[in-house]
Amino acid sequence: MPENEWIHVVDDDAAVRDSLEVLLETNGYSVRTYSSGLALLKSPPQNGCVLLDVRMPDLDGVAVLERLRAQGVSVPVIMITGHGDVSLAVRAMKAGAVDFIEKPFDQNAILESIRSALASAAPAPVTRPEAVERLGQLTPREREVLHGLIAGLPNKAIALELGISPRTVEIHRARVMEKTGARNLPELVRLGIAAGIEPVISSAEGHSKRSFSER
Repeated sequence: MPENEWIHVVDDDAAVRDSLEVLLETNGYSVRTYSSGLALLKSPPQNGCVLLDVRMPDLDGVAVLERLRAQGVSVPVIMITGHGDVSLAVRAMKAGAVDFIEKPFDQNAILESIRSALASAAPAPVTRPEAVERLGQLTPREREVLHGLIAGLPNKAIALELGISPRTVEIHRARVMEKTGARNLPELVRLGIAAGIEPVISSAEGHSKRSFSER
């Protein structure tokens, strides 16, 4: 096994670590697992690729990524996010993550993301003018749905905030993907970041409220 094909899996859930280890070893990769970001930081990887969970106790995945980059560790990092963690994934991608994978996992998506990362085939950056032009094709309602998606809101929550049905949100979501040319949510997030869309999350009385702004 070539040295650069070590996959470092960081997740506080033992079941997730085990399932990913089986999947990756079955597909020919050598795997190291870590139960926390702190464990990874004690022995930072110098080769291969990191699968890094976003939500972990003690130190979340974004903070771990930021520390790795501060230490000069440049291995590609793919974030693992739960439903509703997309806003954190936006932060992670700004910090240098090459991709993010949502739970529950699509095995083919994980393997393809890893292959691209190891081949240094991170998606080409989108310029702001290009992103603004592509998003400019959206209707006001489609843009509202886009903002909700980038903030990590599920379809039902977007529907509630906009006063429309979840089915209507699904239709708008499909149109957003078609008009922007984004193949998946990570690509859509990259496009939003390039255009200056910022999810802003504030908390009140234990409840999360998301609003949106553009720079």
